[in-house]
Amino acid sequence: MGNLFSILASLINFYSILIFIRVLLTWFPNIDPYNPIVQILRQITDPVLEQARRIIPPIGMVDISSMVVLIVLYALSNILQSWA
Repeated sequence: MGNLFSILASLINFYSILIFIRVLLTWFPNIDPYNPIVQILRQITDPVLEQARRIIPPIGMVDISSMVVLIVLYALSNILQSWA
């Protein structure tokens, strides 16, 4: 059972990295949104980020939903690793 928790924690860490890369890409306005890599990254991360955006309103012009998602994923990964 510990192996399963360890694998799940690793997958969550990988997903967190994908979300972090997506956040970094928003800092560069000249990135082509039709680039296949950007499209795949959006398809993978949008389901979670869109749900978070429905719950967490932006503060002014700043969208903090991705930061909240990263914190929750980090906490979940730590819980799973402690169970492993």
